[in-house]
Amino acid sequence: MSQSIVKEPRTMNETQNTPPVNPLPPVVMVLCLALVVPEIVFLLGTQGWIGGPEAIGWRLSAVQQYAFSGDIFDWMMTNGRWVPEHLARFVTYAFVHGSFTATLFSAVLMLALGKLVGETMGQVAVLVLYFGGSIFGALIYALFLNDPAWLIGGFPAVYGLIGGYTFLMWQRLADTGGPQFRAFSLIAILLGLQLVFGALFGPTTEWVADLAGFVFGFCASVLLVPGGLARVIYHFRRD
Repeated sequence: MSQSIVKEPRTMNETQNTPPVNPLPPVVMVLCLALVVPEIVFLLGTQGWIGGPEAIGWRLSAVQQYAFSGDIFDWMMTNGRWVPEHLARFVTYAFVHGSFTATLFSAVLMLALGKLVGETMGQVAVLVLYFGGSIFGALIYALFLNDPAWLIGGFPAVYGLIGGYTFLMWQRLADTGGPQFRAFSLIAILLGLQLVFGALFGPTTEWVADLAGFVFGFCASVLLVPGGLARVIYHFRRD
């Protein structure tokens, strides 16, 4: 005879110790601070609260020092000189934005997706997807484009997290028999918005780095999720 399993009610101490909101993984909080703090410094400098008159040019100086440049990458390839300070640009550009609005969107997406990926795949996976998306996005940007514009902003890195989230959704839909194309709804919406903004404010080539970051995140998640590769092979063979 089967017995029903009834969960015992929580004690008063357990209820009081339960946080109202699930805490963010520490690595996500650190990445968010790394995005937000430079922007706060730029804003305070622009308003004249710190740094004096020179502070007005801090954002431009940060772009010149930390942004990724396809031209610099081409120079390193042509001359065979891999300068460490320029190689660092593959990562540092993700923490320099052109405006407060860009920083805000980048930070919000990173918090939301970093929390989802971190709780499911672990904090190491967050770092791999974030920095891997940044590096791979910049690499594809340099190899396939001849754009002299600086590449800045955390979106290629965030798109790496979107790739991880998409893989998790794709895997869940495949297991439950749902329409797997729905897993790509978020990336489709974001790329669609970029097309709209491009039509309104002028096209840019940054979407190439964003899409490359997404591709890296999705493919890397196959290896980061335990049993991910085996499940992908199984689903493809079944289909």
